[in-house]
Amino acid sequence: MPRIACKVCRRAGESLCGREKCAYKKRPFAPGILDSQRKHKSQMSEYGSQLNEKRKVRETYGLREKQFSKYVEFAMASKGSNTIESIFKSLETRLDNVVFRAGFAHTRALSRQIVSHGHILVNGRKVTIPSYAVRENDVISVREGSKASPFFIKKLENFEPSNPSWMTFSPKDISFTIKSTPKEIEKNFNFQAIVEFYSR
Repeated sequence: MPRIACKVCRRAGESLCGREKCAYKKRPFAPGILDSQRKHKSQMSEYGSQLNEKRKVRETYGLREKQFSKYVEFAMASKGSNTIESIFKSLETRLDNVVFRAGFAHTRALSRQIVSHGHILVNGRKVTIPSYAVRENDVISVREGSKASPFFIKKLENFEPSNPSWMTFSPKDISFTIKSTPKEIEKNFNFQAIVEFYSR
């Protein structure tokens, strides 16, 4: 799986998988013919650029094409709302992303696994759906029984929360409260290009 993920990173031109040993860091060129062997470097078309941006965001959040396109299409169909902000909100408020942003996992892939295995509670109730959309005032915490697992014993021993601006951390029970909607758009992504891609 890491090798496949890193192929995506190399094709995108940047590390997206979050792994320390990402193949892109050693081979910062697309899979296939080596960069040094290419005689001509063609300029990427507008369509190619839009496709690349879509791929970057989709792979960063670990979504399949069908999942991602639904978020975009819903945002584009919503009247009276900013399309780009709506897409970003849908991605950021996914439970697996919230777990990642909180600092319970160092990659979104791992946070998705943590959620799927029933280690995370939302308002005291176990949620095993990674795509579950959290809302304002929701409380995210680790299930009490899971805290005894080797992974969480090591993780919570010297836990350092990421402290996103839209979450509030409670050190007493190691939980996070969603205090607002994520509004700081990720600057590394060109969401406008993605909207234009799906508008074709």
